[in-house]
This record gives sequence, structure tokens and C-alpha cells, in this order.
Amino acid sequence: MKQKLISKIKYLFPALFLAAPFLAYAQSQVSNGLQTSGLQGIFGTGGLNNSTSLSDLIVNGIRLMLMFAGAIAVVFVIIGGYQYLASGGNDEIAEKGKKTLLNAVIGIIIIVLAYVIINVIVNTLTSNSGYGF
Repeated sequence: MKQKLISKIKYLFPALFLAAPFLAYAQSQVSNGLQTSGLQGIFGTGGLNNSTSLSDLIVNGIRLMLMFAGAIAVVFVIIGGYQYLASGGNDEIAEKGKKTLLNAVIGIIIIVLAYVIINVIVNTLTSNSGYGF
């Protein structure tokens, strides 16, 4: 009985931890009556529907996918850290946790570089270069 309660609590606390930001209703920055934080700060109040051209839609879609991939990579950092810390002296599990952490960090680096490359390309093409992009 006690073991079942402990196992339920073990899964309840991470779920509450992940849901806490949504429950906080933290104040966001407002500029000209529009929220400028989170996804609205990146995509505007219309989301992907706010895209004025096909290139805007593609760039906004890529940015959204990169944010989703970044969130998944952060989850894998947490999983790898938990595996490494909870290995309890078991070398196989500790090595598995190290590999997960290393791969997640490499993934985050790739995601950040992809985001920077996309922004540089878009800013280069949209500056007064006459390409009409």
C-alpha cells in the first residue's frame, strides 16, 4: 500500500512542476495594447495566420518547429540528468544518462545554430536588397 502511494507521488510532483507556469498567471509585458511575450511576441496576435506572404509563413513555421524541438531537447536534458543522478552506482545506467545528456546538449546547440542561421538569412533577404522577399 505504501509503495503504491510513493509511486503515485513520484509521478504527481513532476506533473505539478510542469503545470506550475500555466497556473501562475504571471504578468506579461504589454506594448500598444498587445502582449509581446511568449509566442505572441514572435508570431503576433494572429499566430501563423498573421503571415502576410508565403515566405513569412515558412519562416514562422520553421521557428515554431525549432521551439518545439528545443522544448523536447530540454525534456531530454532533464531525463538524462535524472538517469545519471538516480543511477545508484550502476555504471550502465550512469553511462546511459551521460549519453542522453550529451546528445541533448548537442541537439540544443544545433537548434540554436539553426535558429540563428534562419534569422540571419531572413534578415539578409528582407533588408533593402531588392529581392522582394
